Amino acid sequence: MNRMNKLALSSAAIVCFAGLPTAAFAEEADTDQGSSEGDILVTGWRASTKTDTPPIEVPQPVTTITADQYLSQGAINISDTVKYAAGVLANPYGRDTRVDGFNIRGIDALQFRDGMRDIFSYYASITSDPYNFERVEIVRGPASVLFGQGSIGGLVNLVSKTPGFETRGEVSATYGSYDRKEVFGDVNVALADNVAVRLVGHARDADTYVDHVADDRVMFAPSIRWQPTPDTDIVLNGLYQEDDAGSTSQFLPIVGTFRPNTAYPEGRLDPYTFVGKPGWDKYSGRSLQGGGAITHNFSENVRISLKARYIDSDLDYNYHGVDAYTNPTDPFLPYADYGTYGRTIGMSSSASRARMNVFSTDNNAQFTFNTGAQIEHKLLVGVDYSWNKVSKQTTYGAGELVDLYDIDYDAISSYEPTGAFVPESQKQLGFYVQDQIRFFDRVSVVLGGRRDRVTSSAGSTDHATTFRAGIIGELGAGVSPFFSYTESFLPVAGSIQNEDGTSGGAYKPQTGTQFEAGFKWQPEARTLVTVTAFRIKERNRVLYLANNATTQSGELTTKGVEVEASHTLPGNFELLVNYGYNKSKASESLDYMPRHIASAWTTKTFGVGDGAQLRLGGGVVYTGKRRSVGPAWTIITPDYTTVDALAEITWDKWRFSINATNLLDKRYYASCLARGDCFVGAPRNVMGTVGFRF
Repeated sequence: MNRMNKLALSSAAIVCFAGLPTAAFAEEADTDQGSSEGDILVTGWRASTKTDTPPIEVPQPVTTITADQYLSQGAINISDTVKYAAGVLANPYGRDTRVDGFNIRGIDALQFRDGMRDIFSYYASITSDPYNFERVEIVRGPASVLFGQGSIGGLVNLVSKTPGFETRGEVSATYGSYDRKEVFGDVNVALADNVAVRLVGHARDADTYVDHVADDRVMFAPSIRWQPTPDTDIVLNGLYQEDDAGSTSQFLPIVGTFRPNTAYPEGRLDPYTFVGKPGWDKYSGRSLQGGGAITHNFSENVRISLKARYIDSDLDYNYHGVDAYTNPTDPFLPYADYGTYGRTIGMSSSASRARMNVFSTDNNAQFTFNTGAQIEHKLLVGVDYSWNKVSKQTTYGAGELVDLYDIDYDAISSYEPTGAFVPESQKQLGFYVQDQIRFFDRVSVVLGGRRDRVTSSAGSTDHATTFRAGIIGELGAGVSPFFSYTESFLPVAGSIQNEDGTSGGAYKPQTGTQFEAGFKWQPEARTLVTVTAFRIKERNRVLYLANNATTQSGELTTKGVEVEASHTLPGNFELLVNYGYNKSKASESLDYMPRHIASAWTTKTFGVGDGAQLRLGGGVVYTGKRRSVGPAWTIITPDYTTVDALAEITWDKWRFSINATNLLDKRYYASCLARGDCFVGAPRNVMGTVGFRF
């Protein structure tokens, strides 16, 4: 089925069940979870504690980004949703249609969905759809006590849309740069006082700023909610998603892009050059997911929560790339005898199929009790289990030569993957306990511990015990200083790959510790300022090298400061200001994150008569320079600043908006690595949306 037929069929299906312009419905959905619209103080289950604790009582930074916020900022992938958060680097290697990437406190972060890990391997699954979520939560620092497989720097948790007991919906259509055509639908139907269903859908037919790279998608996510008694809540959800896309990351050599090609001075390579075979290079897959959650209150003081999810994923990834790695300072030199020096370069290729199966479950009981007149406890005891299996079938192509400045696409080879699927699997069982103690309704202490056992198909078995402790107290005038200590344990599936293709043995688990201190200031409900200083020590980080080789580092120490401020002024004027500083020191060369990251986002709503409202928004994101150290040279990627903008009119049930990311069309490199390749940042993207709400 061709791209336009898929879009037409998907559009018809979405219009039949209807839906909403994302922003309005997303904001109301979050209200169903217990927040007051526009307030900073929110309740409901939060990733930082797995309980309904207000952020001001949690001894660590808590960042919640609603769908209304990130869609207003023009987010088109999950990475975009976190770019206005302190200490978070979104799209560290440029916008990538294959995977979402983000660094928290200078360290790669893991992605979770509804409190359970979502991704277990590179290039084995497609990316998640921002439209399918009510909010995104960011947990900074080690998080193993609650999540087991928590990243050292932190994690990003996606919270799925679930039904509420009110009938409403929206439908919207978007057209944007690079012939981007999209339709969205989100409808919630209350079938009875205690039964509701929700249907969320998205279809996209789009090109990208790289020729021959599509970004097509069909996504459908149904869910049902049933409350058989006032104390029992049952939610079942599913997901079907199919992506037909390619890779906007082309791994172009530093020489000829970021640095001049002295052997061919007149040749400055277009940073958006496509390297591959049109119609064959692709990154396309399908994801099926099903899960459910049951919450039951035995009394006001005892609650149980049971959650489970199964993922079945298939992916085809065909790739061509030039050899920027054999001699990174002059990648054309090894091929000087085989063509025109300065233009001819080697090309590698691979065709792979991946299958990923994941089962996850997280179950806990919460007990609320007092041990004194002014001492309240919220005790959480839980067990979680996960099993994942990733099988890959890969065929590598023979070496080819191309003229990088005049690629003969028809002459490039293509083939199918052959051979047996090579499986890798991992099982993890964890037991955790957490006690939140509240003294005199002013001081909160969090204590937690966890025991994990992890086994892998590589024959390794690892055990770990991790701890967490923190304290926060209100001094007055809304000021609450805090201090915390956390540990993390991250089992890594697979084994070290040597450059000659042999295995170097199973990966060791990554471990980390963090000390953190700061304060929160909340003078009133619509204002929250958090200032934090931290120190993280990480061991056994995985490094990805050229020629698909990997290794593990010795030790990485990261220190930093973060400032995050949210404030709503009178007259519907909202302001977000964020800043992050981190400095890393490693026992061996690593690719360092920028020391400085800063951002600001603001919106202002005006009444324009006849019930219509105009909302204008704008944002600025600054990313500091990056340094990559290798045996041949050190590469400094310059800092850059991008600007985003929003103009939106709502009238009656209609919504009209224009979003622009990188409004000034800043041309920049997100990062260049000393191993030899560069990753270009996304150019300007403009999208216009028309939506109808009912």
